[in-house]
Amino acid sequence: MRFRHPDGSVVHLAYCTNVHAAEQLDGVLRQLTEYAEPVRRRLHRDRLGIGLWLARDAARTLTDDPAAVRRLRAGLERAGLEVVTLNGFPYQGFGDEHVKYRVYRPDWTDDARLDHTTDLARLLAALLPDDVREGSISTLPLAWRTGFDAEARHRALSRLHTLAARLDALEELTGRTIRVGLEPEPGCTVETTADAVAALTGDDAPPAHRIGVCVDTCHLATAFEDPAEAVARLTGAGLSVVKTQLSAALHAEHPERPEVRAALAEFAEPRFLHQTRALTPTGALRATDDLDRALTPGALPVTGPWRSHFHVPLHAPLSPPLTATTPVLRRTLEQLVGGPAPLTRHLEVETYTWQALPTALRPTTRAQLADGLAAELSTARDLLVDLGLKELP
Repeated sequence: MRFRHPDGSVVHLAYCTNVHAAEQLDGVLRQLTEYAEPVRRRLHRDRLGIGLWLARDAARTLTDDPAAVRRLRAGLERAGLEVVTLNGFPYQGFGDEHVKYRVYRPDWTDDARLDHTTDLARLLAALLPDDVREGSISTLPLAWRTGFDAEARHRALSRLHTLAARLDALEELTGRTIRVGLEPEPGCTVETTADAVAALTGDDAPPAHRIGVCVDTCHLATAFEDPAEAVARLTGAGLSVVKTQLSAALHAEHPERPEVRAALAEFAEPRFLHQTRALTPTGALRATDDLDRALTPGALPVTGPWRSHFHVPLHAPLSPPLTATTPVLRRTLEQLVGGPAPLTRHLEVETYTWQALPTALRPTTRAQLADGLAAELSTARDLLVDLGLKELP
């Protein structure tokens, strides 16, 4: 979906296809007709943006075979879909029954991550619509924090320098600008916007015109970051918001209450990692790597609210006593696209956890999932229109 900002520029809205499990190109092509096209039809749109996730095997097939790229592009056109952004965070196995910490491998200390991201950039340049010159890719925030020392940081930043040079060469060859955004995430070496500034500024930082930040509003909320302060921190450091992922976290205002803990326990599932943060009265945060650990007696203080990294659907309020951090999403959008000029032009709804939701909230058919994805996009559309953006045909 495209929107005209009051300054005249175009802002793109998509939904991320990492909600659909597919490792091979044939599976990606089926997603277009089984899910993305039905979502488009529910929204009564002639064209719908998707934030495409290409696992390593699918990306390799496309990189090795130009005919496969033409096949994918033709499939997008037939389904009325367009791609201006890729989700390059998960490398492979994101649809597995047990993902957890594996989603952070390979990290930016590994040449495999560099090569995969380079392939994604080349593919995105080939998939961009004819009237679009700029694409974006989100990627993991360097690495998971464990074992990430100064030498690992040097290796990771060195690979980002190499990536930036490759992106420069790609633009010279194709005329398409591709930028990559590190996506701060709880538990990673870059967890907050302050961490992003520390990693991406200084003498050893990669070029800012190529490497910026992907702001995920669930992650921002889980870290209890204030949207206005976070955006000001990034822009003040000269960092661009390459893309923004529209998402909401779990919020528990009174974690000391048994009924709240019972409600949270329904979201403690074995597939994805749900980093949880507790806000203390002094403003400090206490942390666990997963929600089930947070619920262990004494693991976290209960004197303030908790938030958990669980991407909950944007359109439907959670049943009490839990709430979603959609107010953080709204305030972040106000900062990024509600001003005189947009600070980001690529927005991506990223609720990949539909099949990990508690049973009562989980879709059981393709049609139900398409209904939910369309409802999320409709909610995001309304937020943008409220900020003065105009939906384009």
